[in-house]
Amino acid sequence: MDLSRRNFLALSAAAGTGITALSTSPAWATGTGSTASPPGDVVGKITVGYQGWFACAGDGAPINGWWHWSHNWGQPPSPSNNAIASWPDVREYTSTYQTAYSNLGNGQPARLFSSYDQQTVNLHFQWMQQYGCDTAALQRFNPTGGEGPTRDQMAVKVRQAAEQYGRKFYIMYDATDWANMQTEMKADWINKMRVMTESPAYARQNGKPVICIWGFGFNEPNKTWPASVCLDVVNWFKSQGLYVIGGVPTHWRRGVEDSRAGYLDVYHAFNMLSPWMVGRISDVAGADHYYNNVNQQDQADCNAHGIDYQPCVIPGDLQSGHRRHGDLMWRQFYNLTRIGVQGMYISMFDEYNEGNQIAKTAESSAWIPNGSGIRALDEDGTPCSSDYYLRLTADGGRMFKGQIGVTPNRPTSPMPGQGGGGVVFYQHVDYLGSAGQPLGRGQYTAAQLAAAGVPSLWASSVRIPPGWNVTIYAGDNFTGQSWNRTGDTPNFTTLVPNANDQLVSCRIS
Repeated sequence: MDLSRRNFLALSAAAGTGITALSTSPAWATGTGSTASPPGDVVGKITVGYQGWFACAGDGAPINGWWHWSHNWGQPPSPSNNAIASWPDVREYTSTYQTAYSNLGNGQPARLFSSYDQQTVNLHFQWMQQYGCDTAALQRFNPTGGEGPTRDQMAVKVRQAAEQYGRKFYIMYDATDWANMQTEMKADWINKMRVMTESPAYARQNGKPVICIWGFGFNEPNKTWPASVCLDVVNWFKSQGLYVIGGVPTHWRRGVEDSRAGYLDVYHAFNMLSPWMVGRISDVAGADHYYNNVNQQDQADCNAHGIDYQPCVIPGDLQSGHRRHGDLMWRQFYNLTRIGVQGMYISMFDEYNEGNQIAKTAESSAWIPNGSGIRALDEDGTPCSSDYYLRLTADGGRMFKGQIGVTPNRPTSPMPGQGGGGVVFYQHVDYLGSAGQPLGRGQYTAAQLAAAGVPSLWASSVRIPPGWNVTIYAGDNFTGQSWNRTGDTPNFTTLVPNANDQLVSCRIS
């Protein structure tokens, strides 16, 4: 069974070198980029694609197997029965499941998480909250077969987590290999998924519930519907009062390469267009090529037709060595921000199968099964923390939203505490659990720390760049018991007096 998320064409891109002047404010907020839509739950927001499709034997999921972890779901994943390209960092999961891989490089057993566990989904949405991911697009493939009951339950779990952690979500139908898509997708919405819009966490744009349909117009054998069928489906969902996003081919506008010809009316029927980018670029030169030859022209076409533009941002295929320790992803954030796009879609949050996930990933060989051949985040010799691509997404989102200046220079250090990366507080000792945003020199009240992902009475460890000084206070506005630290501190319980879960405000110099 082919477990790849989608069959996509490998496209080559010539390197481009043109650079345009910097934009200093987000065009979607000022009206200079498009007249299509005001800010909402997708316009002006960072959206992440969320698979939620990993299961393990013994987790209670109706699918009852190692869903998407292995090729043969009836057997645990192993080097000879493997469906993933990257290994997750599972230290924060309360439930994990033993695989048939050898132990990790550090001697610990090789265990994996299940998306069917509510704690897993909660943790993922907690990370989204922590790292500035506003909205999650829940992938929903053909639910009429054996995967349907598990997918139905995953929608419920995502709704619960989104409500709990203050994130938005919407249903993203993937039409791949869905033979009776035209009738069954409509029925699935009416009979099952429409109820999700009752949630206060369900994404809305222009006052309408959001839905996405991915796959129309792709020049692939598992996506052969005529343009008339696709247009019927788009218009039907719009008639239901929905704001409809199209996950479309990279070259949708010209109808070439990965796009079939004759589908432009379908593409222009969508309220927002989100062209696919996985497999299209592998380096900064490729990102610049698309900026010069595709993205700007896409934006102009969308502006002319009153359509919002939400291009993909990819971290890169880790297993193929495309990431360049964050430089590839940052270049896309930079290029798309200065174009003035209406939204950004991160491909993907938890796509360990294709190696383009931003969720926490093994940092080094110590956290990879021995002999697996799977690459860790330090594959190019640059140490990266397991949450590096989440932190990078947070900073890219801040630049997109005008909260920091537009810059081609990646501000995010691969390891917290390096150079100008800033001070990073962690929820648990030994730099585990959730991490706050890197903090620069300055004074931080309780409210300011909370806005940076560091709630009061929460922190248990901290990384501090060399030469920096941090004073922790047990009271707001720099009052109460204080502790002074000049270097990394892995365990606040060892301080005198005990500083664990005592931080309320701080000064950094």
